[in-house]
Amino acid sequence: DSASSADLSDHLKKLFSEEQLYRIDHYLGKEMVQNLISLRFGNMIFGPTWNRDSIASVTITFKEPFGTQGRGGYFDEFGIIRDVMQNHLLQILCLAAMEKPVTTSPDDIRNEKVKVLKAIPSLSLSSCVLGQYCGDPDSDHPDARLGYLEDPTVPEGSSCPTFAAAVLKINNERWDGVPFMLKCGKALDERKAEVRIQYKDVPGDIFNGGTVRNELVIRVQPDESVYVKVMTKTPGMSFNLQETELDLTYKSRYKDARLPEAYERLILDCFVGSQMHFVRSDELAEAWRIFTPLLHTIEQDKPQPIKYKYGSRGPPEADTMAMQNNFVYTGKYNWTAPVHT
Repeated sequence: DSASSADLSDHLKKLFSEEQLYRIDHYLGKEMVQNLISLRFGNMIFGPTWNRDSIASVTITFKEPFGTQGRGGYFDEFGIIRDVMQNHLLQILCLAAMEKPVTTSPDDIRNEKVKVLKAIPSLSLSSCVLGQYCGDPDSDHPDARLGYLEDPTVPEGSSCPTFAAAVLKINNERWDGVPFMLKCGKALDERKAEVRIQYKDVPGDIFNGGTVRNELVIRVQPDESVYVKVMTKTPGMSFNLQETELDLTYKSRYKDARLPEAYERLILDCFVGSQMHFVRSDELAEAWRIFTPLLHTIEQDKPQPIKYKYGSRGPPEADTMAMQNNFVYTGKYNWTAPVHT
């Protein structure tokens, strides 16, 4: 929490200068996370619409298709919010929401990330949905038949969440009123990490409600890609609309490119003295400020998480919260990774 993080930072300050510290969040070493800065600030097409005037909501998602697999006792000590949301997803939010830095120097980039964090009020339980997976007795997989509480290493009756969804607001000129939703969980229906930017409805619709909101999706893993969901005319004689995508899938476009592992990149950055993809102490303090009140409430009040079935999308209440925060799900179209030859 904020206090223990401050104690650790104060202790490290006595031993090292800030320039000697490399706080690793391995998500900052992932290809598509690093690509966020290039996409945003290297393309004129995105800049004019990257704001509250055009964007309805931003959803940052992390899903794992497996449970604790016998390591629940370790997981139970910190839960899904500390494990994924407070660090990985919040770092992605910073890169998606920050203002354009003066240069690409590490401190210029980290200065902008800190400004975004300072504009985010601390989270309360009312802005969250907490879940805990239970077994699916009809599954053919033995792990899926076991719920979190059936892991022998988990304390009896634990209320530790294995799923969390939270809505953050950024109180600045660019993002005022735009919800940023962070979702993460274990034992869900797929493995996926992505940023989904959903644009507002087209004003003055002339297609009798046939349009669907545009989306820009940065898929972090698996199948690293960037795609834009757009409306186009149905091929042929018809003048109906259909949803399709402009797709940059790395394995198709860059067939011979080798994408280093996240830790490879970050360790190399340490060797060359680049702190661009590392977390600074003031950034860390702001991140904990946002989440500490929520974490203390969970630890003190022990609210019962909503049960969701192993292999599902998570608690339906999370989908309801998304809809209440300007995310529209149509279910008409699903992106699939191109087949690689």
